Amino acid sequence: MKTLVNRQFDFMGKRRIAFAMSAVLILASIVSLLFQQLNLGLDFTGGTLVEVRYGVAPSLDAVRQILEEANFRDVSVQTFGASTEVLIRLQQAFDPEVGDRVVSLLRDSGDSVELVRAEFVGAQVGEQLRDRSGLGLLVALGIVMLYVAFRFQYKFAIGALLALMHDVIIVVGIFSLFQLDFDLTVLAALLAVIGYSLNDTIVVYDRIRETIRKSRIDDMPAIFNEAINMTLSRTLATSGTTLLVLMALLLLGGDMIHYFSIALILGVVVGTFSSIYVAAALLLAVKLQREDLIPPPKEADDEEEMLP
Repeated sequence: MKTLVNRQFDFMGKRRIAFAMSAVLILASIVSLLFQQLNLGLDFTGGTLVEVRYGVAPSLDAVRQILEEANFRDVSVQTFGASTEVLIRLQQAFDPEVGDRVVSLLRDSGDSVELVRAEFVGAQVGEQLRDRSGLGLLVALGIVMLYVAFRFQYKFAIGALLALMHDVIIVVGIFSLFQLDFDLTVLAALLAVIGYSLNDTIVVYDRIRETIRKSRIDDMPAIFNEAINMTLSRTLATSGTTLLVLMALLLLGGDMIHYFSIALILGVVVGTFSSIYVAAALLLAVKLQREDLIPPPKEADDEEEMLP
């Protein structure tokens, strides 16, 4: 009789602790979203965009300080393309003279600055972006559930969907809790997190299905431990190299992709945790059995082939 190889890590034995950690994080995220909400960026709330061009690349912190001292509210400053192109976001009603005022303030510091454009982003556009982005996330999760149900089995689809919702809620909750700017780049990062986490979950699920079919025991926690340990080196190598790239983007990418990088780093960490604990352990919660993966035996003979 075939037995499973003993492994060092008993993941399923710690699943209740993992569930408790996830429950605390999800609860904290939901409470923060309900009472503190997200710190929506200009893409969603509306405001004023001012693009200026410097002769020499400026210090973004110095630009932000000059504008804040002039009583501009919620100032966001980032490079836009070249290091001498600076995009300034002001969360306030549009004033036709705001571009000239900003340029005048920046020139007073001794820099060579010229105005490229000044325009207003309406709140109505922001509301449409918010609604459509939420719909896009729901559609993505729905397609994921259908795909996993078709490729594996509906119990796998339930586990994958809940794991992805777990990842998205926690990442969004952290942005709400710490009042990090939530803009379109962060939304794009959330969609990327769904894809990354799903890929990791599919790898674990595929090995779980294969191990269940090959084993001759019915101890599902032991089977799951075997499958997860077999994919562990691949999971950690993928997550580790991805995090190295994202850390480089965070440190060297500039303000333009700062929060994008933070969202992806959080998503990779949470997604790796969920693919090991949440997605796999939920299969035990929905009582996945060997019979769910083995098609029923075909009848030996059709009625036409039966003896008269």
